[in-house]
Amino acid sequence: MPWSIFARKLCDRDKWRSEISAGSRRFASLSTQLCIRMQGLSVGSAHQVTSSKNYYWRIAGFYFFYYAFIGMFAPYWSLYLKSIHFNAVEIATLMSVQPVMRMLAPNLWGWLADHTGRRIRVIQLAASLSAVFYLGVFMTAGFWGMLLVLALMSFFWSASMPLVEATTLSYLGRRAARYGRIRIWGSIGFIVSVVGLGFAFDYIAIAWLLWAGLICELGILIFSGQMPTTPVLAHHTDHQSIRQLVLQPRVLMLFGACFLMSAAHGPYYTFFSIYLVEHGYAKSAVGALWALGVICEIAVFFLMPRLATRYGYIRILIASFGLAVVRFVLIGWGVDFLLLLLIAQVLHAATFGAYHASSVALVHELFQGRHQSKGQALFGSLTYGAGGVLGGLASGPIWQHYGAGVLYSCSAVMALLGLLLLKWKTGKVD
Repeated sequence: MPWSIFARKLCDRDKWRSEISAGSRRFASLSTQLCIRMQGLSVGSAHQVTSSKNYYWRIAGFYFFYYAFIGMFAPYWSLYLKSIHFNAVEIATLMSVQPVMRMLAPNLWGWLADHTGRRIRVIQLAASLSAVFYLGVFMTAGFWGMLLVLALMSFFWSASMPLVEATTLSYLGRRAARYGRIRIWGSIGFIVSVVGLGFAFDYIAIAWLLWAGLICELGILIFSGQMPTTPVLAHHTDHQSIRQLVLQPRVLMLFGACFLMSAAHGPYYTFFSIYLVEHGYAKSAVGALWALGVICEIAVFFLMPRLATRYGYIRILIASFGLAVVRFVLIGWGVDFLLLLLIAQVLHAATFGAYHASSVALVHELFQGRHQSKGQALFGSLTYGAGGVLGGLASGPIWQHYGAGVLYSCSAVMALLGLLLLKWKTGKVD
């Protein structure tokens, strides 16, 4: 072979190797950029990763019927129990069953959802069994029978919402501040339920309440099958145990303060309707007062993106606790003055609306990756569950022996303790 031909082939081979090497580098660079963009897409727009469908109305439908059930249960179930001749302590005990289950059940269901990776199937299972066991309320009017039925129904009913909260926030991704725009449909469901039933019960028997609850249960069941499957993204805390995350000072502070806020609301959810009726308010007026608070709550949910950007979730929480102190004092000592009750109900915008949106968002920030469902479940168990149990069970004896003024003053004290805890630990959270 002539040297000129050999040299030319050798150069061609070196050029070919050089092009392959350059092509490999370009491919690696493009692959890296693609991975980064895909990760950003997953975090910023999780709903686009799961499907091209818009799940807004499907999630909103679940919130609507779930909180419509609360709008049926919280204001009127105590009146139904009173109509079938339960005393104050029995009513307080039965009304505390739901918070007890919210304390026990969500941890189990949250662990199951994270362990299996099938969060939506767990939601559907819980909704189905909740509807089945609710049917028991049509078959019993005795204390122990009602206790058993409410316990079984609540064990499954309370399981779904922490998982739906985690799904909703994952679906929103970096737009988590817009959570309130979806959550308002829960508030609308509550208003439709509480106002509609309030006017209805001025003309029909309170026993029709059971059928309203069944409609809500069926709505929950239908929309549980419409939820989006959201990806669980890897996070640097995945290697840590849930116990390590919970024992962080900022997490303990948040859970402790929210426990106290839930305890403060226990008497409100247990005896507020009975309190108003005993002071001469019609059931339609009772429903209207409940609805006023939730209407104001809706306004706050719409404003939460701006409020969160401007003030931050911690400052919003502090303001919510301060206004809760004022609200419970007004309820306890101003029941005979409609204007004071109206002001108290307007403050529901802060003591539940702003409080709930801020606390759920903070929990979502503190528990990510494989701990999402467990974090929301644990938050619901220790705050709305355990706090609600304490407030609900304590409210019966206090109501019976000391009256409503003392009872709601105790609520104000609990909210004040939560405020002091937040103020004491705020620096560590920020």
